[in-house]
Amino acid sequence: MSGGSQPHPTVTQADLERVVRRDFPADRESEVLAMLNEYGTEAWHSERERVCAAILKLAAGSLEQLRVQVEAAKADYREVLGPAEYPGYGKHWFRMDRLSGDERQRIIEADWKQYQDWFVKR
Repeated sequence: MSGGSQPHPTVTQADLERVVRRDFPADRESEVLAMLNEYGTEAWHSERERVCAAILKLAAGSLEQLRVQVEAAKADYREVLGPAEYPGYGKHWFRMDRLSGDERQRIIEADWKQYQDWFVKR
């Protein structure tokens, strides 16, 4: 990473299914997948798998939170992408232009690490 650009994940349907199996009870897998399938039905629903991964991350295994996050994404996908992928950046967003380049890069790298740690955990 250079230049302060934020990385973003590449997510597949197989990744989503793996995370669903990891984070939710087996008897709820089809229900969770059905809820996730509510996102992506509109032409403006962007990057379906990436957004669904963000939904899963923010839901943290809670069906109640899953519903909340799906509805948020359906209204505006940025509502889930930001907090899931860039939580540190989001907290400092209003003053990022006043931080040094090194500090901005540290925040970006920390955000990427936390996402990757969540994504690959077993």
